[in-house]
Amino acid sequence: MTLLILGLIVFLGVHSVRVFAEGWRTRMRQRLGENAWKGIYSLLSIVGFVLIVWGYGQAHVQPLVLWPSATWTRHLAALLTIPAFILLVAAYIPGNAIKSRLHHPMVLGVKTWALAHLVANNTLADLLLFGGFLGWAVASFMAARRRDDAAGTVYLQGHVGPTLATVAVGLLAWAGFAFWAHAAWIGVRPFG
Repeated sequence: MTLLILGLIVFLGVHSVRVFAEGWRTRMRQRLGENAWKGIYSLLSIVGFVLIVWGYGQAHVQPLVLWPSATWTRHLAALLTIPAFILLVAAYIPGNAIKSRLHHPMVLGVKTWALAHLVANNTLADLLLFGGFLGWAVASFMAARRRDDAAGTVYLQGHVGPTLATVAVGLLAWAGFAFWAHAAWIGVRPFG
């Protein structure tokens, strides 16, 4: 469990700098230079991610079950991850109405993904992992909206073509992950 907690601290800590220390982040980017900042950020993110994966795997060798888990929660989680994937894709396809309306779809996608997995899983490791990401996503979304308001950010209107492409790619990514990658990479079949 220690590695999982350490990984969450490193990974979510790095991703929270803009949420809790925007001024410090700006000064460090100027002092180090953009490429050095991105390099350090990326390296720490990778270290945190590896620790999360390793620690989560270790925690599941002898899981501490916190509550009973019903089969229907897996189905609900599978349904909730559909919009999570669409939201993640919306962050990257320019001109879609989802990003135009929601402004920060990736963070909302992480929030939805984390909530879905909290519903379906029942161990202490699950609570730490998915609860940690959910808490980070809530704080990150609020901070991003405050930054938008302070800067007077205006999002361009979305269009039908990019929006349909966003939904189609999101659904394809969800299907690929739900029916193949989740079992291949994580060892759990969402529908099995």
